[in-house]
Amino acid sequence: MIPAGRRRRTPLLLVEAATLLSATGNGVAIVALPWLVLERTGSATAAGVVAAASGLPLLLSSLVSGTVVDLLGRRRTALVSDALSAVSVAAIPLVDVLLGLNLGWIVALAVLGAVFDPAGLTARETLLPAAAQAAGWRIERANGVHEAVFGVAFLVGPGIGGLLIATVGPSATFWVTAAGFALSVVLIAAVRLPGAGRPERPPSGVWRGTTEGLRFVWRDPLLRTIALITMVLVALYLPVEGVLLPAWFVAQGEPARLGTVLMAMSAGSVVGALGSGAAGRLVHRRTLIAVALVITGVALLGLAFLPAYPVLLAAAALVGLAYGPVNPLANYAMQTRTPEHLRGRVVGVMTSFAYAAGPAGYLLAGPLVEWLGLRTAFLVLAGALLVAAVAAAPLPVLRTLDEPPRYPPAPPGGTTWRTEGPVPLGEQWTPSAHRDPPGQG
Repeated sequence: MIPAGRRRRTPLLLVEAATLLSATGNGVAIVALPWLVLERTGSATAAGVVAAASGLPLLLSSLVSGTVVDLLGRRRTALVSDALSAVSVAAIPLVDVLLGLNLGWIVALAVLGAVFDPAGLTARETLLPAAAQAAGWRIERANGVHEAVFGVAFLVGPGIGGLLIATVGPSATFWVTAAGFALSVVLIAAVRLPGAGRPERPPSGVWRGTTEGLRFVWRDPLLRTIALITMVLVALYLPVEGVLLPAWFVAQGEPARLGTVLMAMSAGSVVGALGSGAAGRLVHRRTLIAVALVITGVALLGLAFLPAYPVLLAAAALVGLAYGPVNPLANYAMQTRTPEHLRGRVVGVMTSFAYAAGPAGYLLAGPLVEWLGLRTAFLVLAGALLVAAVAAAPLPVLRTLDEPPRYPPAPPGGTTWRTEGPVPLGEQWTPSAHRDPPGQG
């Protein structure tokens, strides 16, 4: 632990404030963009086209985003990403005023915005270990807070979006979102941390760097397992939030209750993420992730029975609460099993696994509902998720979450030494027994 007099919490506060602003802006856009499409076209199909059109570039850009981070540097990538996001968002009302928005313009600008987001997300996440080290925080605590910030952003973002739509209209709402991204740029520009600047060992190119990240994740048993577990869970869960629950509440004529249920899930995830740091002191990480997975599956199965509304609300909150520790633990695995020069690529690759699973889940859910009916399809998906969670929980590879970090941060005192020279505080050092495996450095 860093002595109290030498702790610097400002970088961590700046990173998390920028994350909150950026993620809230995306939460606003989730509501404002389909509303704008429906207002201008009156077509639900057109709204689906916009969502689908932004999905593929989001997947592709997330795959290479980590390589971009490792090429340009963490702070610079976050600055450029948020600046370009601000421009792409501000272009929506600007084009509306100058040329008039049509579906083609909306699709083009939505795709543009989706391309930039993953790089900023990856860059801010790769800044987290050094920020936590400077603040004197355990990395588990920082990860829990980071994921809770995302939860808060997506809890309040849609509500802010709805309020802005009601007050200034859907097009003008994007000016406010652009201002949030611009403020995020200002905050990240003030971050000063070891490893935030120009990388010392950048990849030799985007394609080669991305394949190095893919190879590293696939060769590490823990990271590979977490990536595959995440893919399965995301593929089975996202249709619940995006298809099944909306269809149920629309059929019941209770659209307001849908928002409340989704908010309960988000609120639960915030509490679960924050609690994961404290829980990590009391139980093994392997135990924590196993319990989180199984309870998530059980709670989702309870939700799938579509019980009375109060019970439904409680089950939704439990789903979020139980799943809350999973992402912080996945972040911990990435941060402690990945060398500094590869961290951006590994985070980008792991993120792209989750992005790839979402569309697959949606493609599965639609035909399943038409074939079996909504309630049965819900039970099938929830049951499959529970089976996957129960199968994953006892996997022996998860025990490695409790092993000493393969690439720990430098100890307090400013620097330590490795073969290549001194390592600044917050960077990682490589003990001789834990050098990069062949082909992974």
